Amino acid sequence: MMGKAIFYEERNFQGRSYECMGDCGDFSSYMSRCHSCRVESGCWMMYDNPNYMGNQYFFRRGDYADYMSMFSMSNCIRSCRMIPMHRGSYRMKIYDRENFMGQMYEMMDDCDSIMDRYRMSHCQSCHVMEGHWLFYEQPHYRGRMSYFRPGEYRSFSNMGGMRFMSMRRIMDSWH
Repeated sequence: MMGKAIFYEERNFQGRSYECMGDCGDFSSYMSRCHSCRVESGCWMMYDNPNYMGNQYFFRRGDYADYMSMFSMSNCIRSCRMIPMHRGSYRMKIYDRENFMGQMYEMMDDCDSIMDRYRMSHCQSCHVMEGHWLFYEQPHYRGRMSYFRPGEYRSFSNMGGMRFMSMRRIMDSWH
């Protein structure tokens, strides 16, 4: 299933629009700014800088007439990435030190607090084996977030000093 999102220059779905069916590394060639968005299908990560950089925001199906106020954003969306829907199990290993060192825990479901569940103060590296995940800097899925797809992530130190305290699976049931 393809995703579809429509971006608008002004709040309340006004002004020029750009229809997007997949990843877009830079909106500037389509519109000067983006202040509202309508997600017709799929789950998306939106970024406030070009090339999938900067703060990340998770959008699922719905209307976002003024997402900047809604998410307390200071910058417009500048790039987006469609998250492929995953069917099957979810699995990853998290480590309390960089380069897959220190305490390791394998996860297959959501975790609202790694401190409560594993007595881990924070996660420094991970290996996502299956599924797509959102990591949050605070317990109970709050604060800034980052999207992780299958792969090895040896160090989170290059992610603006973020420390991840909770994680959840991105699932079809969120629609």
